Amino acid sequence: MEIEKIVLHRLKMPLKTAFETSFGRLTYKDFLVVCVHGDGQTGYGESVSLPFPIYNEETTDTVKYMLKEFIIPKLLKLDGIDHPEQLQSIFKPIRRNQMAKAAIEGAVWDLYGKKKGISLAEALGGTKKEIDVGVSIGIEPGIPEVLEKVESFINQGYKKIKLKIKPGFDIEPIAAIRDRFGPDIPLMADANSAYTLKDIHLLKQLDPFHLMMIEQPLAHDDIIDHVKLQSELSTPICLDESIHSYEDARKAIEIGACKIINIKIGRVGGLTEAVKIHDLCKSNGIPVWCGGMLEAGIGRAHNIALSSLDNFLIPGDTSASNRYWETDIVTPEVDFLRPGTLAVPTGYGIGYEINEKVVEKYRLGTESFSREKSIY
Repeated sequence: MEIEKIVLHRLKMPLKTAFETSFGRLTYKDFLVVCVHGDGQTGYGESVSLPFPIYNEETTDTVKYMLKEFIIPKLLKLDGIDHPEQLQSIFKPIRRNQMAKAAIEGAVWDLYGKKKGISLAEALGGTKKEIDVGVSIGIEPGIPEVLEKVESFINQGYKKIKLKIKPGFDIEPIAAIRDRFGPDIPLMADANSAYTLKDIHLLKQLDPFHLMMIEQPLAHDDIIDHVKLQSELSTPICLDESIHSYEDARKAIEIGACKIINIKIGRVGGLTEAVKIHDLCKSNGIPVWCGGMLEAGIGRAHNIALSSLDNFLIPGDTSASNRYWETDIVTPEVDFLRPGTLAVPTGYGIGYEINEKVVEKYRLGTESFSREKSIY
């Protein structure tokens, strides 16, 4: 594949409703759409960083800077690449900045699928034709609001309910959900690093509710303390923010820091590394699932393709487009094949077209880069 031109669009899309976690409240998504042009085709990627460094150290602005100053120049200097996996070694001298790398790598993977005449799922080695999906519920003003949303999402057919929790908003809402909807609905809690080992006595109170897991209860960069916590809990711990690479996953598994891993494409630096982590977890009997970062349709399409791999045994957070957006940037929009289930696209690449009118509506600016010149 010869990369001829790369275009960045910056979009700001309002969320249908505000989404709150233990580290902040979001009312819009500020992100980049990456377009990689080559061989008469265009591949699309999407940055998943947030406007503020509250999930990890990256922001939309830092992703844009890294792409413009370091990553895009490296890519445009190449005569061509045979396979997207080569980008790992090309980008290796650039430390971290995983979301910036993932945004452009995803576009190259899409371009590769289109050039080969295969779906992105097939290119990654996926075998599933459809995937079950769950939904994430933010921290709500009160328990009545939580119960109302849970009931709505159950009625829509979602196969897993994830509730964001934090100190002061944890045991009571979980107990209320179990009391109202019974022990059989697949339910998990996501703490986004809101607790410490001093809270073991509190977190142990979640065990009687038979949750699927508690996600990232301790520090965002920890695996050691999670070992101690997991030994105290019957509820499985799932690691999210702690896992940035294959090596992070390997170490966490070896020391017993978790029983489940959430794979987010942006957090681990792209689809290539995500597949490697999937394979590692499969060989160690660790189920994985695909987490969400409030993606628009392009990022959502990449998540669906990744989730077609066979060790994604737990419904992910890749909900339908209308969960977050009045109108998405892809057509057709991501929608259920049947309640709680998405079809894995069979079209070339991501399997969706770009809705240019919606991109134009929410676009803040565009920058274009080629071997000859850059236009700002």
